[in-house]
Amino acid sequence: MKPIRDAQLGAFTFFASALPHDVCGSNGLPLTPNSIKILGRFQILKTITHPRLCQYVDISRGKHERLIVVAEHYSRNVGDFRQEQTARICVSPEKVLQVAYEVLEGLDFMNKHGLVHRALSPNNVLLDCKGNVKLAKFGLYHMTDHGADVDFPIGNPSYLAPEVIALGCFHPSDPSHSETPLPSGPKSDVWSLGILLFELCAGRRLLQNIELSDKLKFILTLGCMDDIVTVLAEEHGCLEIIKEMPENVVELLRKCLTFLPSKRPTPAELLGDPVFDAVSCHYLPFQKPVSLFSSSLRCAHLELPDDISDLCKDDDEDYLSERGIDEVYHLWCLAGGDLEKELTNKEIIQSKPPICTLPKFVLEDGESFGQGRDRSFLLDDTTVTLSLCQLRNRLKDVAGEAYYPLLEDEQSSLPQSNSSNELSATVTLPLIIRERDTEYQLIRIILFDRLLKGYPYKKNLMWKEARVDIPPLVRGLAWAALLGIEGDIQAKYDSTDKDTPIPTDRQIEVDIPRCHQYDELLSSPQGHIKFRRVLKAWVVSHPDLVYWQGLDSLCAPFLYLNFNNEALAYACMSAFIPKYLYNFFLKDNSHVIQEYLTVFSQMIAFHDPELSNHLNEIGFIPDLYAIPWFLTMFTHVFPLHKIFHLWDTLLLGSSSFPFCIGVAILQQLRDRLLANGFNECILLFSDLPEIDIERCVRESINLFCWTPKSATYRQYAQPMKAGGEGIFGKTATYFSSDYQDMPKTDLSREPLALCDLKAEVSPRISAEDLIDLCELSLAGPTKRSKSGKPKIVAVDIRNVEDFGRGHVSGSINIPFNSVFGPDGELVQCPASGVLQNYRGRVIVIVSHAVKSAALFAAHLVKVNFSRVCILDGGISKLKPTGLLTVPSPQI
Repeated sequence: MKPIRDAQLGAFTFFASALPHDVCGSNGLPLTPNSIKILGRFQILKTITHPRLCQYVDISRGKHERLIVVAEHYSRNVGDFRQEQTARICVSPEKVLQVAYEVLEGLDFMNKHGLVHRALSPNNVLLDCKGNVKLAKFGLYHMTDHGADVDFPIGNPSYLAPEVIALGCFHPSDPSHSETPLPSGPKSDVWSLGILLFELCAGRRLLQNIELSDKLKFILTLGCMDDIVTVLAEEHGCLEIIKEMPENVVELLRKCLTFLPSKRPTPAELLGDPVFDAVSCHYLPFQKPVSLFSSSLRCAHLELPDDISDLCKDDDEDYLSERGIDEVYHLWCLAGGDLEKELTNKEIIQSKPPICTLPKFVLEDGESFGQGRDRSFLLDDTTVTLSLCQLRNRLKDVAGEAYYPLLEDEQSSLPQSNSSNELSATVTLPLIIRERDTEYQLIRIILFDRLLKGYPYKKNLMWKEARVDIPPLVRGLAWAALLGIEGDIQAKYDSTDKDTPIPTDRQIEVDIPRCHQYDELLSSPQGHIKFRRVLKAWVVSHPDLVYWQGLDSLCAPFLYLNFNNEALAYACMSAFIPKYLYNFFLKDNSHVIQEYLTVFSQMIAFHDPELSNHLNEIGFIPDLYAIPWFLTMFTHVFPLHKIFHLWDTLLLGSSSFPFCIGVAILQQLRDRLLANGFNECILLFSDLPEIDIERCVRESINLFCWTPKSATYRQYAQPMKAGGEGIFGKTATYFSSDYQDMPKTDLSREPLALCDLKAEVSPRISAEDLIDLCELSLAGPTKRSKSGKPKIVAVDIRNVEDFGRGHVSGSINIPFNSVFGPDGELVQCPASGVLQNYRGRVIVIVSHAVKSAALFAAHLVKVNFSRVCILDGGISKLKPTGLLTVPSPQI
């Protein structure tokens, strides 16, 4: 996004056509409001960037089909030339040619993107501080579907081409029109340009003080004239002025004002006309900015000052003006900006008493009451400038250094400003507050922007900063970086066949209209088209997998964040699924799902045995509620704004982190679950209560850090792959690593048949896990909690003689039959007292046979001992290591 610099933020408003409330579409669903359609089409306009075009920034949907568009704006336009010139001083021919060439540059770029201006007029040809042309409102014709979604014509009648006027006014609800007219083409803008240039040359407006019908008749009668330029000059009394203009300028006017479209040149053809030979040499060809994920070098045209410290020398420099216009608008909103309030203050939006805004209703006798829509407010061409004073005042304490953070500095993540202490304290506030803090978000956006520009070389720093939080404005690109997206993703996406019909098409068509349709963007027709293309691309490019219901929900967060970049949404989705949902989308995925749910059951028992016991007693197993959770990674359960916060952390964790999220959700519902039976629990999960996502994330991380890495081992998980350092890196805790990413040894966990896995209540951990946790090479357990006590204890349930022949250093010996009675009840004895002292720690049951260890662990879970697990392979796995301790004989 280009810097805002001398530009301003402008907003204008209009109404979309209202649809009847009692009409449904062919699918039986209510018709999509025209404002939603416009909102969806608008999104692509934000990607159209050119020096001759005003950048579109945002669109807001209000009440009664009102839409407010925000775009780059300048207060000066070519219409001001008429006010600046006098009878003796006219616009110079050189200036006319400059304006013409720059307008044609903008029109040609639009045409290459399939756009037509159609609303070209002096008010929409703006001038920046250097006097260069900036075309405004060039997307109005596109976003309104060529005017079909609004009740007003697109364009000023005085500047519309004859063929446009001949078509007349069209509205889809008008029964007199059996067919939709063809949309205007690029040549219609050339006529509008001709009228505009003629006015610059003549120094006056054409067709002034004439009724609209007479204007239209006059324009249509020009088709009978041989020389339209001369006729217009005579009609407006400026023939002498036109005759004094150079021949090349008059010839340009004649080419633009060619009546028949077939003989009129296109903007591209005019740009190559010899009339611009003396002008074109002053302009360099436009180079499209290189995107983050492509095969091109992003640093090819990078220029840095000789001394970087010069960037922050001037304390009075306006650093905010160097930020992207989208960033400035985002911060403006955070600083209290309100579009409707701004337009209301300028009387563009006029408030009325509620009784005057009631819609019409008709009584049985035919008498009508209420107010109809005031058609004069369907479109107001006025653009209101949004004041940045409040934003600048909010950011006045941010020092210049904060706009250029040093990434390798240990303190680079701390905001550098006069209020740095306050900003440092902001990090400890809830996420929802941080995301609404203007100064904090500025610091984070700048930092992430620099990290993304250095991607993939700054990937480690990206992970470090993402552990703090991810700014919403850059979330889409940040997620792509965390997922390791690289290379020319667009070429790969384009090479995928998304058009040929496949059997899955029918199911996709059924699922999309039900997927997150509360969101305006995803519910728009453009959203449905993009949904369909991305999902189909994934299905076609993964022939070994199939489309399962829920894949659309999984796609939704990526599509929402990358709405204008389908290739990136597809690439993120393709990287996400193998990491967290490996083989979930096989045609027969029952063995994968069942293993996943069984491990989840063990995680519930590991972290919350009381809840696990209750759910098992009433038969409320994970199969009844957790499949949609994990198949869609919770996107089918939570709205998008909660998924964003949840996935910000999920993407930093390993493939086992979703288990902890699931347990954290159950723990938030713990009291209600423990108090209810099977039927009540079913009803509870059919309409899931409000879940505190920030608390869920916080508790998930804690659960994740207490879970031994091998406890969540799954034989159907993704094979070993080079991974990161885990959710908190090497400095946090051992429990944050991912067991699936580690090379397998003789001490690793062995695959277990599903029936055997289901028979065990507690999870198993590997021998290497136990060695690392207890640090056996140092002859003693040293993993300790915050209280100073060891976090893990090995409980050896063999008899005293076997224990004396060799045991894990630091383990305690509690023979199987010494603490549990025949019915599994806990017997009051010294051994059980010792066991009670270890509540809250990770308890590893060690035995000769794993079955006896599993039974002992099940008894502990039954009496609500948490964090109980079993040593996979038993004590025999440790014998070859030579790490077992044998007591010295007493003399």
